[in-house]
Amino acid sequence: MVTDPIGDLLTRLRNAGMARHFELSMPSSRTRASVVAVLKDEGFIEDFALTEEEGRTTLHVQLRYVAGRSVMQGLRRESKPGQRKYIRCTEIPSVRSGYGIAILTTSQGVMTGKEARKRGLGGELLCTVW
Repeated sequence: MVTDPIGDLLTRLRNAGMARHFELSMPSSRTRASVVAVLKDEGFIEDFALTEEEGRTTLHVQLRYVAGRSVMQGLRRESKPGQRKYIRCTEIPSVRSGYGIAILTTSQGVMTGKEARKRGLGGELLCTVW
């Protein structure tokens, strides 16, 4: 059993990118699907799909490559199960001078730091991606 599903998602994405896999599959959850949807909207992955097989929902992710290199150069888990990191909208970090994104979970769902700042929302800083 995985105790940190977001950390597991990021590790699977990082490992698949380093191994140059074009797609990967993992058990699904609402939070994982929301984070992957944000990554798709921001252009870090090509596509994703949810499938139900034998009563279990599986998340299939297609990675995106440009000139043979993964679009995601780095991923960092910010808020961990042992030490949560909650921030206000004024404390949302700029990742790699605007080339990356921060992903937050707020009272209105999972969104990028830019969107949360625009709406004036704070929340738990899940991860940063560049």
